[in-house]
Amino acid sequence: MDDKAGRREWIGLAVLALPSLLVSIDIFVLLLALPRLSADLSASGTEQLWILDSYGFLLSGFLITMGTLGDRIGRRKLLLVGAAAFGAASVLAAYATSPAMLIASRALLGVAGATLTPSTLALITNMFRNPKERPVAIGVWLMSLMGGIALGPVVGGALLEHFWWGSVFLLGVPAMVLLLVLGPVLLPEYKAPRAGRIDLASVALSLAAILPAVWGLKELARNGLTTAPLAALAAGTAVGFAFVRRQVRLPDPLLDVRLFADRAFTAALVCMLVNTMLPGATMVLITQYLQLVEGLSPLRAGLWLLPTVAAAIATLQVSPLLARRVPPARLIAGGLVVSASGLVLLTRTPSSDGLAYVVTGLALINLGAGPLLTLGTNLVVGAAPPEKAGSAASISQTSNEFGFALGIATMGTLATAVYRSRVDAPDGVPAMARDTLAGASAAAANLPTQVGTALLESARAAFTAGLATVAGISAALVLGTAVLILVAMRHVRPVGAAQPSPEMPAGEPVENVV
Repeated sequence: MDDKAGRREWIGLAVLALPSLLVSIDIFVLLLALPRLSADLSASGTEQLWILDSYGFLLSGFLITMGTLGDRIGRRKLLLVGAAAFGAASVLAAYATSPAMLIASRALLGVAGATLTPSTLALITNMFRNPKERPVAIGVWLMSLMGGIALGPVVGGALLEHFWWGSVFLLGVPAMVLLLVLGPVLLPEYKAPRAGRIDLASVALSLAAILPAVWGLKELARNGLTTAPLAALAAGTAVGFAFVRRQVRLPDPLLDVRLFADRAFTAALVCMLVNTMLPGATMVLITQYLQLVEGLSPLRAGLWLLPTVAAAIATLQVSPLLARRVPPARLIAGGLVVSASGLVLLTRTPSSDGLAYVVTGLALINLGAGPLLTLGTNLVVGAAPPEKAGSAASISQTSNEFGFALGIATMGTLATAVYRSRVDAPDGVPAMARDTLAGASAAAANLPTQVGTALLESARAAFTAGLATVAGISAALVLGTAVLILVAMRHVRPVGAAQPSPEMPAGEPVENVV
């Protein structure tokens, strides 16, 4: 299509980007607020974990359902309902008087958050029909997510210095109010014609597949290979197979599995999962390195991460422009090579004074990821017919959630194993010093100066070795992903060029998706 977006669409994009910015900020400010709110609410260790995890569990579980629901009842309608619910749940969380109330509020935030991302991404596909403009719009939307990651520690740290812990939850309220006021004026409504009813059995199966799997991955990351999380993963996988079989048989499925017949669609989805899994896990280790090895406060660590986010924002904007001349396969693969070079640089990080290595390495990782994020997301949502754009968007976001959880579980476990094998803790030191760098730092504070210093030096070296191991393995896998992209997407031409017929099932309408 050649329809160009007008002023209304671009202003509407800003309205759509704002809640995405605030939702991503909300995820990161909680990490800063957790110590203070735990003390004020007398939250136990288990309650603290549920305060952190209840949001992510419900968000992951309801993404597929909400993406399809938006296709059927109207994407703008679902977005506005979700915005109202997100704002109300934010207020409940801010003024929670008990751990149970805060956990319940966070769970409601997760359900509401599941309505926002697929609805915004699907609306972007409706508002930006021109194949050259859509990747740019998706880049702006992704930029808002990255901006939230950068601003989270900075804004959260500033709020916690001047206000009570509940203030961090109120950040999203003004944005949601603005969305409720401007959304009906600036955003178009779209719903699938002849939409069928939601299959409640499929909804139940999707929740029964996703929730145990996500919980199992998180528990594996925390406690290693134990029976309960492995059983949960197995159960979730089994239910997942039953879910897919049901979708194949239904005339109007909750999730259209025929989309996976498009080789480029599947390759982009898999590669985005890998990109979330590997550099995502590395990012978590880097934030710990900045605070526990370099000794930076959360606020200063956040400020040092700003250049790396600036690199991400720049590449998210430039990639769609380059894609008009360079075939996406080459552009994405070239970007992944840049990301791999950043991961290789991280393998050289020293256990002290390594700030330059970490910041430069992460900047290169983010710089190289831009083409995959913008063009891959554009391909995934564009491969679906218009009436299923919400479902396709939910697949993309569910993949990202699983990728992050899987990365923390696998690469986090690997980093912990390397740490435990290398740390030299003297006899009599608490067991927690042998498990994590945070545990070693806490133990060292109660030891004689010489012994504590030696323990910290050993623990920091062991942690850095774990970071280097994860970065090295991730670099190899990212390069493998680049090869996969070159093979699977070789037929996709530059943005705006005439495309060869994608490998879609017979009779399925396809747009110029990249």
